[in-house]
Amino acid sequence: MDTNKNATESQKVVKFKIKRQITPDSEAYWEEFETPWKPSLNIITLLMAQHTHPVTAAGHKSTPATYDANCLEEVCGSCTMVINGRVQQACTALVDKLEQPITIEPMSKFPVVRDLMVDRKRMFESLKWIKAWNPIDNTAPLGEGPKVSPEEQEKAYNFSRCMTCGCCLESCPQWSSDEGFIGPQAIAQSVLFNIHPTGKSLEDERVKGLIDNGLNICGNAQNCAAVCPKEVDLIGAISQANWQATKYMAKQILGKGH
Repeated sequence: MDTNKNATESQKVVKFKIKRQITPDSEAYWEEFETPWKPSLNIITLLMAQHTHPVTAAGHKSTPATYDANCLEEVCGSCTMVINGRVQQACTALVDKLEQPITIEPMSKFPVVRDLMVDRKRMFESLKWIKAWNPIDNTAPLGEGPKVSPEEQEKAYNFSRCMTCGCCLESCPQWSSDEGFIGPQAIAQSVLFNIHPTGKSLEDERVKGLIDNGLNICGNAQNCAAVCPKEVDLIGAISQANWQATKYMAKQILGKGH
């Protein structure tokens, strides 16, 4: 056993700063903390350590920081934060891969509730706008459903990986809480449900929902694809949605012509 190495590691600390905000209307401020280093630490581990010992690096008594987290396996999407200036999942952001002092702050595109917790209501409401579900007219046995090709299954699976985490919206220069762009997350979900044979029955309503909520505002910055933790094909989804919108508008024009 290398006792010198173990002694050195036991003396290492992790320095991190948390952006705090007590109420939605109060002024934000920074607090710096330190915690002993251990192998395989992630950002959630740091926040848990701050909860256990809410004392700043300068020795001032503080309070446990408020944040969202659930699965800790990059599945639920709830622990999205801006870490060292990049939006990502706190559960998979490894300390040893981050420059110190590590800065941890809430997403800027959503209203702050307290500290690192934000109100994501608009993101979930957008799923209602585009009817992100497959309709059914009864629950009686109807026999075998329509077949879906392997190619369509593969495309749908990619879109279904979306966690509604908000990373794409935080990075998008066109999306904000008070603008009309629905954002890449909802666009991809609209395309997902339009792929399904049952979901196709609501395709026109979904496409109209996208058109009414700023589909054409997308500036093709592609920031969304760069930060998506599940590597959802957001660029492909936006392209497909624009094609669906073109077909929808053509049908509207031809329909009026008759």
